[in-house]
Amino acid sequence: MNNHGRDEVKTIALVGNPNVGKSTLFNSLTGMRRHTGNWTGKTLDCAAGYGKGSGRKLRYVDLPGMYAVYEDRGQYSEEEGAAIRYLERGEADVIAVVCDAAALERNLILVLQLMQRVNCPMVVVLNLQREAAARGILVDREALQQRLEIPVFAVEANDKLQCRRLSALLAEQTGAKQRSITAGGDCVSLAAEIASEVVSVHQQENARVRWERRADRFLTGKYTGALVMLLLLLGLFWITMVGANACSDALALLLGSVERGLWLALEDLLPAAVAELLLGGVIRTLFWVIAVMLPPMAIFFPLFTVLEDLGYLPRVAFNLDHAFCCCKSCGKQALTMCMGIGCNAVGVTGCRIIESQRERRIALLSCSLMPCNGRLPTLCTLISVFLVPQSGVWGGMLSALCMMLCILLCVGVTFLTSACLSATLFKGEPSSFVLELPPFRKPRVGQIFVRSVLDRTLRMLGRAAAVAAPAGAVLWLLTHIQIDGVNVAAHLVAILEAPGQFLGLDGVILAAFLLALPANEIVIPVMLMLYRTGGTLEAIGSWDQVTQLLYDHGWRQETVICVILFMLFHWPCATTLWTIAKESRSAAMTALGFLVPTAWGVAFCTLVSFIFRLISSV
Repeated sequence: MNNHGRDEVKTIALVGNPNVGKSTLFNSLTGMRRHTGNWTGKTLDCAAGYGKGSGRKLRYVDLPGMYAVYEDRGQYSEEEGAAIRYLERGEADVIAVVCDAAALERNLILVLQLMQRVNCPMVVVLNLQREAAARGILVDREALQQRLEIPVFAVEANDKLQCRRLSALLAEQTGAKQRSITAGGDCVSLAAEIASEVVSVHQQENARVRWERRADRFLTGKYTGALVMLLLLLGLFWITMVGANACSDALALLLGSVERGLWLALEDLLPAAVAELLLGGVIRTLFWVIAVMLPPMAIFFPLFTVLEDLGYLPRVAFNLDHAFCCCKSCGKQALTMCMGIGCNAVGVTGCRIIESQRERRIALLSCSLMPCNGRLPTLCTLISVFLVPQSGVWGGMLSALCMMLCILLCVGVTFLTSACLSATLFKGEPSSFVLELPPFRKPRVGQIFVRSVLDRTLRMLGRAAAVAAPAGAVLWLLTHIQIDGVNVAAHLVAILEAPGQFLGLDGVILAAFLLALPANEIVIPVMLMLYRTGGTLEAIGSWDQVTQLLYDHGWRQETVICVILFMLFHWPCATTLWTIAKESRSAAMTALGFLVPTAWGVAFCTLVSFIFRLISSV
């Protein structure tokens, strides 16, 4: 245990079972915006932040969730192992064990085990009492404190005033004596005994519990569970498609007006080459990325965050568990698959929640088979502009159906890839796991805004913009630097023309995918720039102009389908590849991470191209 002076920083470690509100409490105590979610496995690493209590500066460390302290270190997942190692190193001045008042007996097992094995002052933070009270569950805090003989604080993690009081109470615990229970005691039996003494259940619990059980039977039923998933997916994409179609043209016209204003303001102030590089390369590429990405992301991510807050994602994992077990992989892979829809790199990091190294590798290689936030807006655009050009409610419904079929194809390929990897490179039997279904909770508008708009939409748009701006300049240079009278970009396109045609694409499309390795968001802008003879993008305008430009360069229905398939299945972005390398510490795994989705894309495009050639020859 640390022995610091009063003026030095005191460290408070936040520990607890998954899904007890640790990260929400951490955010309230530190003023930070650590990503939280109503499902197990959201906290995958240790985060630190600072706050104050009783005039002292406090350092809070949010540790990954853990259910128990095991004798066998092999039972820990990677993030659970990191948490217990941190506690045993004695870096914390106080350990605050966050408990869910509605599931106190299970939470007390961890409290008692830590009291046995970790020599550090400890307190219990009783969270989610309002939710427990709504279920008719009441916890006698004073009786619990007397029984454990350590401080027990009651708090609602999202209540700022209560959290300020908690900070002061935690500060006063630094330097307190540690109370230990008898080593070797049966913590499971003792937790049940203590819970029976301090927890009372009232009859009003029944209505809430019965409603949740009926909802769970419907959402996770053998037949209804899959139907609900499909209907929610269809509704999610229908709202996204209709809303994005209504906003996209208007945004493109607005950005086009801004660009024309910039031309008028700067063309006389800058040399012609500099103006063309800045406005025709950097600014125009940036504006195209915004026009393509912003409308779908601004609609899709708030809706997806609502499902997270409701607690629906763990129920998706429950529904898909049997299918993953049939593939001899872990049901937790369903959670990493959902993470991959937001960002493939996050999905790769999320594989830490899988304890088995074999199953973790399978999940890691499969994450990039789900379309991430860089590909989803582009897919929405390709489908609604080229594949289903009709507008209105029915056009939006047909577009949403096509998008849903794309996602289902990705899920099916994920299952097939997992089965193939299990039968070849990573042989073995699936491990069992406990999946906690969290209670249904009312989505919080503020959290939805912060997580979907600030943390996802604007952060991802900023990342895309950071890549798009220099990419626009580089592409402009590639199309203006000449070798033997032909620009560098044209040489690259010529090299890729033959394999592109074989895949039902062309050299420009393949070159665009390669040059967009830093971020998938810039595929369409790069493609449009390469199609232009002068090496500059078409001015921002309506999508009708873009459609005509692409059809003028030989696009057909076959091309559109193959581009959509290759957008679904091709090499991950540079960030995801770097994350695979970091998580696996293996060059071979990183190479497989590149090759697995690419092989699927090549196979699908080759098949579609062959079918169209066969039809045209008849």
